[in-house]
Amino acid sequence: MKCIILPDKFDYDGSQISSLWAYNSFGVQEDSIIVFRGACDVKIEHMIDLEDRRANESIWSEDMVSFVIEHFDSTGLKLVYARQRLFTAIVRERLAGLGVSTLREGDDLFLKGKKLTVSIASTSAVSQKIHFGINVSHEVYGNLREAGIGDDESIVRFMQEIGEAYVREFKDIEKDLRKSRPLGVV
Repeated sequence: MKCIILPDKFDYDGSQISSLWAYNSFGVQEDSIIVFRGACDVKIEHMIDLEDRRANESIWSEDMVSFVIEHFDSTGLKLVYARQRLFTAIVRERLAGLGVSTLREGDDLFLKGKKLTVSIASTSAVSQKIHFGINVSHEVYGNLREAGIGDDESIVRFMQEIGEAYVREFKDIEKDLRKSRPLGVV
């Protein structure tokens, strides 16, 4: 699995959730997590969550850290939702390490009662995709600035630490797969 932190501002509009986006954009043909910071404005045609789409909800932030994850080992929807929850737990764990207390409800994190994150998971014919966004600043929702993580250097370090933690988790899982004896085999 490869982690790429984009050095320049990059806005999320929902099109990045399409399969093979990392390959088309960056030549990455393996499982990946692409991390970037920019505005978020998901257009209705890119909205995956049918409840949000039916309610004509807007998914918008002036400044958001986005994580776009792609796995090629399965197209199972249940598995990608489990991976999304694992990622949410990794983010919550990292925030706790910085002294920021959040509440997790499914794939969402809340800061002082306000929603801090957005996330969606889905599948295509070739892969599983996850988008996970964390508000850096927002007038209505929870955000990293309110949490005391506001300077650019801290946010870049936060982005790297989370991306690298997710990669480590999957490398460790792969290692465990290769040392576990199947049941019924001596």
